[in-house]
Amino acid sequence: MIGIIEDDRLLNQALKLTLEKAGYETMTAHTKKEALSLLGKGEELLLVDIGLPDGDGISLYQELRGRQKTPVIFLTARDEERDMLAAFDIGADDYVVKPFSMKVLLKRIEAVLKRNGEASPLTFRELSLYPAKKQVFMKGQEIRLTAKEYQLLEYLMLNQGQVLTKENILERIWGISGQFVVDNTVSVTVGRLRKKIEPDARQPDYIKNVFGLGYRIGD
Repeated sequence: MIGIIEDDRLLNQALKLTLEKAGYETMTAHTKKEALSLLGKGEELLLVDIGLPDGDGISLYQELRGRQKTPVIFLTARDEERDMLAAFDIGADDYVVKPFSMKVLLKRIEAVLKRNGEASPLTFRELSLYPAKKQVFMKGQEIRLTAKEYQLLEYLMLNQGQVLTKENILERIWGISGQFVVDNTVSVTVGRLRKKIEPDARQPDYIKNVFGLGYRIGD
């Protein structure tokens, strides 16, 4: 998932549409406050506007980095050396001056993810998930998943040890609340995923049911 923090709503939407068309999941925020409440939950990359209405993107990234180490590309309308130096001083992976080409930005995103993706797979026992490549392996063998199955597994593995409710999963994976879908949407997807990753789907050892609450990977 790529986090987009950009106060210009038209640009924010354009970035979201471009990235999703390219196959990325996104989460968007328009202010520093909104970003701090929404992000820091396992994003693969952040796109951060340096000039935000309630603070600057550099201090925002410093706060988010306290929760997890995430690659970042800064976006700014200012083409000043001191801004670039300040961004790189806190660990920026790249820096893009507006206006920019979406095609060029996508290439820069690919380059940053390639540099960072190999070093940070998500693992649990013999299951490995590579976010940058959207690949899953069980005992070294690649497992082919649908988009929703992959997103669900990634969400569970990003939150190992935590119980995720049906409502949590519907909001994160489908972007909707439970009232708009059939009641067994999540359980059907979990069932299909178990058949692909569990040694015995009837006695799951990876994706556990937590009675009356939801699902969990890990203790």
